[in-house]
Amino acid sequence: MDDLNTTTRFYAGEASVIVIGAGHAGIEAALACARMGEDTILFTLQLDAVANMPCNPSIGGSGKGHLVFEIDALGGEMGRASDEVCTQSRMLNTSKGPAVHSLRQQADRRAYHHVMKRIIENSSNLRLIQAEITAVEKNDDGYVVTTRYGAQYPCKACIICTGTYLKSNIVVGDVSIQSGPDNQRGADFLTESLIDMGVSIRRFKTGTPPRIHKDSIDYSKTEVQYGDEEPCAFSKRTPEGAFPPGEQLPCHVIYTNEETHKIIRDNIDRSPLYSGKIKSTGPRYCPSIEDKIMRFPDKTRHQLFLEAMGFDTKEIYVQGLSSSLPEDVQMKVIHSIAGLENAQVMRTAYAIEYDCADPTQLYPTLEFKELPGLYGAGQFNGTSGYEEAAAQGLIAGMNAALKIQGKEQVVLTRDSSYIGTLIDDLVTKGTNEPYRIMTSRCEYRMLLRQDNADRRLTDIAKYAGLITDEEYESRIKLFKMIDDEINRAETTFLSPNGELKSILENAGSTPVTTGISVGELIRRPELNYDILRDVDKTRPELPREIQKRAEIEIKYAGYIKREKKEAEAFKRIEAKLLPADIDYSDIRGLKTEAAQKLSKMRPVSLGQASRISGISPADISVLVIYLSQKYPQKNFE
Repeated sequence: MDDLNTTTRFYAGEASVIVIGAGHAGIEAALACARMGEDTILFTLQLDAVANMPCNPSIGGSGKGHLVFEIDALGGEMGRASDEVCTQSRMLNTSKGPAVHSLRQQADRRAYHHVMKRIIENSSNLRLIQAEITAVEKNDDGYVVTTRYGAQYPCKACIICTGTYLKSNIVVGDVSIQSGPDNQRGADFLTESLIDMGVSIRRFKTGTPPRIHKDSIDYSKTEVQYGDEEPCAFSKRTPEGAFPPGEQLPCHVIYTNEETHKIIRDNIDRSPLYSGKIKSTGPRYCPSIEDKIMRFPDKTRHQLFLEAMGFDTKEIYVQGLSSSLPEDVQMKVIHSIAGLENAQVMRTAYAIEYDCADPTQLYPTLEFKELPGLYGAGQFNGTSGYEEAAAQGLIAGMNAALKIQGKEQVVLTRDSSYIGTLIDDLVTKGTNEPYRIMTSRCEYRMLLRQDNADRRLTDIAKYAGLITDEEYESRIKLFKMIDDEINRAETTFLSPNGELKSILENAGSTPVTTGISVGELIRRPELNYDILRDVDKTRPELPREIQKRAEIEIKYAGYIKREKKEAEAFKRIEAKLLPADIDYSDIRGLKTEAAQKLSKMRPVSLGQASRISGISPADISVLVIYLSQKYPQKNFE
């Protein structure tokens, strides 16, 4: 290994913002900064690995789909790129209410890379450079990054988006290889530089499933899973009629069995997870197959999915079969599964360990508290998943540009978005395992639906300059059309005539004896716009999207009103901002442990303080009394 200390350093150029890592976080961060007018450099270890998708060929899913809609609403790129390369589109959780409906698209992995690389290469104010960054150092004007060849680039702000490449290590059985995902180069030296600046580093792990040859699968033993007949796009910017591109590719469902489980149990001592070779923490909600078998011994089978890597390849992901077992054991496991008896393995599954940061070091803007101008995003902040990464990258990039421009940075709150929930969880509670967003993490699910992401976040996108004036006006026009339709439905009354009586009877709905509004009828679970079409004579011809969104707002008006009331209470406590210079150790009556945690976390608001693990309601009461006495003009009561 070469000695970095002997490398000749030389000035190679400068930028307003430098983004380290061109995965899903780095791409959104760099594009946001460039689109906001900041001269930006995006560094990647390999140009051929831009927007890589090593874990699965899909975008979205439960909870994750919400993030993608929000990214699109804020002017990000993930949703639009996914639409362009979609191989299958499915709306999940449709048997439940609209609050948890989540879009998931299968993506052509190679095409996704090409689309994102093309967008980056054709973006103004943005340079894409292949280089390993070995050091980030603070100076009076911001930061200086150094490449492995000694090139130095000063910048005003720097965003770390290293994903799973930071001091990464691939593990298969007792074999350990210093490598990034897909046997690509890792970033072997940057960790020490970050530690020298005071960044607290931890070690996490994740894994990938094996890839097998499409023609070696016996599809007669699988369950086919098709996409939706009416596929949905993530992006409002995807032209109508341009989605999806060509035929949708089916997925297939298969299952492990008792023989599979026996093979794993008989070889569990050879698993690096159980032998102690892997000491880092893996994701609880996406465990390896051996972890599933050992944690859930009563389950006789586990569901797996066969997902195509793209239109022009024979590679198939065996999703759900992530593993770090030795290669010979993996082969036995795969061949024990019905349909895969003769499967040809093209890529072996592996675990990958990597360095990441403790996210409690960050403000909700994703800027390091002790290192102004340095931001973290993506798996570097302890998350898992492409969508979580892209969401953070967009916010970090937006805020880095706003800071340079002397504008107030954006903080998304829990009541505003899934992105706000994700970031608040990270910076307030921290995480001791790779964090995954889920609908259950969100307290305001009815307010934060996929369908209204644009309405919730358009003003922020406009403030940051991430959508054009034309896009903004188009969205405002759309919102007005939805509001007008809701108002029409609530103020349009139908007579209890024979036609309405027949419709209600056929739908199994309670008959009416007096006039009733269209809105009241829509709120009945068994009724909807389509059923009432023939009696709702004043209904205008509406685009399908407006009808669906208006119907949701009408049907769930009671739930929405209740959550809005809860969100207003949340906003009041969140608006009580804490002075930055509080000495918590000086507050009489505050427990020592609470004072230490508050001093370490430096919460920005009373609401954030109340969500810190270990801070009790009694601690908050003591804090409120202290603040009310010391800052009576700020109304902390």
